Amino acid sequence: MLRKRSPLIICGAFIFVAWNVILIFVLMRHPSTQGALDSPDEPGNTGDRAGGGQFGNIMNEVMRVANAFEAELESQKKILMQIQSHWSVWENKGGVTAAKPKSQAEHSAPAVIPILVIACNRVTVKRCLDKLIEHRPSAELYPIIVSQDCRHAETSDVIASYGSQLTHIKQPDLSNISVPPQHKKFQGYYKISRHYRWALNQVFNTFSYSSVVVVEDDLEVAPDFFEYFRALHPVLKSDPTLWCVSAWNDNGREGFVDPGKASLLYRTDFFPGLGWMFTKDLWAELEPKWPASFWDDWMRHPDQHRDRSCIRPEISRTLTFGWKGVSSGQFYDKYLRFIKLNTEFVPFTKMDLSYLEKKKYDESFEKEVYGAPVVTVEDLQSGKLSGSGPFRVQYSSPGSFKTLARNLGVMDDLKSGVPRAGYRGVVSFLLRGKRVYLAPPVGWSQYDPSWS
Repeated sequence: MLRKRSPLIICGAFIFVAWNVILIFVLMRHPSTQGALDSPDEPGNTGDRAGGGQFGNIMNEVMRVANAFEAELESQKKILMQIQSHWSVWENKGGVTAAKPKSQAEHSAPAVIPILVIACNRVTVKRCLDKLIEHRPSAELYPIIVSQDCRHAETSDVIASYGSQLTHIKQPDLSNISVPPQHKKFQGYYKISRHYRWALNQVFNTFSYSSVVVVEDDLEVAPDFFEYFRALHPVLKSDPTLWCVSAWNDNGREGFVDPGKASLLYRTDFFPGLGWMFTKDLWAELEPKWPASFWDDWMRHPDQHRDRSCIRPEISRTLTFGWKGVSSGQFYDKYLRFIKLNTEFVPFTKMDLSYLEKKKYDESFEKEVYGAPVVTVEDLQSGKLSGSGPFRVQYSSPGSFKTLARNLGVMDDLKSGVPRAGYRGVVSFLLRGKRVYLAPPVGWSQYDPSWS
């Protein structure tokens, strides 16, 4: 369409120029001008009086022509502007990327992405807040809201010491929660779930933000933490097959990630948490059925994720330093303390992230994983395999997955059948410098929630 219309527009512009040349010629040769010049030959026009009348007539005619010429130019200017406007529209319809008018670009303000810090009784929240403020590029675009449960005075003082650099809110309901007898020792999990619900309602309903990044008080963030979420914000908003973006890789220990691929991102079916972004629309879906306890495992149930995925990085953008907590340090000493925190700033906002679109990603993923040769754990551990991979280790049952995961050094637990950091049942990691996929057989179709 653009190619057909371009000659018409060029022709229109040519006619416009030609018309103005003819117009000038006609106006300058107008008959009334000639009559004024001939007026001295008329009877009664003699002497100085005749000369004065001739000069006045000439001046009046020149002024009239000038005024007419100016009016016509103004009219033609409007026509030219209409041609220019139509040209811009046809450019866009024809697939040509036209630069936005400056005024339009100036009015497209970037999204505000608040950071919600969930706090309680750890004075070490200072480490979390210091890093957030150190790496935050803009206080206006990334307001920090610290929601505190527990009313721990020392922790409250630490948070208050940051003054206007953040907003400090406090959970008003500190009452004990009635729990089933078998869950008496899990009272803390019930209070955490209650706190999350209250805090998220504050962010979305009281402060009226449209998205949020949730950070626990025992997390340290990477230098490109904000850049990471800024770049993935439009991806999350526009892709209905995604429901969160996480800064965390469950298998992101030193030696299990590729230090040369800090920009590499994945889709994952496992809800990672530990620094994650989601939208107000998702909260409207989840809030009415929010659980009384164990909210993170609840998020990993198929009734919640509904076959939607999260984005996660090769190298984590958060690091947990909180051994003490309601989980009593579960997994901390064996896995979490060794998670590698990214130190290289990756300019994600300047990168093409279209490879994360589900169709593109799945096609590439299938070829990469199932095009890799099948090997055994012994093959990998012997050091006899040449090259950097990828190699595929295959499992066929929850038991074989757990055994292989332990032997390979990755996390072996399953939540509703989904392995940590897994996508379509596949867990990707590095082992002795070789890319390895711990994968189900070809033809995998869906998770089995009984695999737990």
